[in-house]
Amino acid sequence: MNISGALSVLKREFPAISVSKVRFLEDQGLVSPHRTPSGYRRYSLADVERLRFALAAQRDSFLPWKVIRERLADLDAGGADVPAPGARVVTEDGDLIADPAPHGRLTPEQVAEQAGCSVDRIAALTATGLLVADAAGKYPGGSVEIVRLADELASHGIDDRHLRTLRSAAERQLDLVEQIVAPVRSQRTGPSASGSRAKSHAMATELARTMTSLHTALLGAGVDRME
Repeated sequence: MNISGALSVLKREFPAISVSKVRFLEDQGLVSPHRTPSGYRRYSLADVERLRFALAAQRDSFLPWKVIRERLADLDAGGADVPAPGARVVTEDGDLIADPAPHGRLTPEQVAEQAGCSVDRIAALTATGLLVADAAGKYPGGSVEIVRLADELASHGIDDRHLRTLRSAAERQLDLVEQIVAPVRSQRTGPSASGSRAKSHAMATELARTMTSLHTALLGAGVDRME
């Protein structure tokens, strides 16, 4: 989205936000929007969430921009001590209508509790490769949704062995995403180095979302052919 679109989203929670304020946050290294060949800024949903995180941290905790920048850097690096802000859904008048999705690193017990299953179920899905824990044995917040979806498919007779096919397909798509964002992520020097990780993550998120939409459309078209 362009800056007007980004502002329209942010104004629901921060009515006083302005173009100059967004420019200031960009100058502080808190967000690095994509630039078109013509030089226009384009903001992804990930960019907007970074802006929301920064504005909320400054408003609610009175944190200096330097500290907020450090916390965002910790989030980019997957730091376990910094809770990641979840995307929030608001109505036109700014009322919150959905709670944040889980994003921080979770223990097997926390994943099981949020997904409504047993810890043994988490271990089983980990053994099949559907869930991947880090070196500390913790899982990304998105693992909760993976468990829920796996259990929903299981109710239709699709067991964990069949899910390995879906995992393999996802890994192939991830390989393609990594190839595309690698040039951006590899920018380790120069003025763009500080935002390279954030920009590559935002790009990867958008690519994954588009691939998911295409996959859904292809499946829908295939189901239609079954009639």
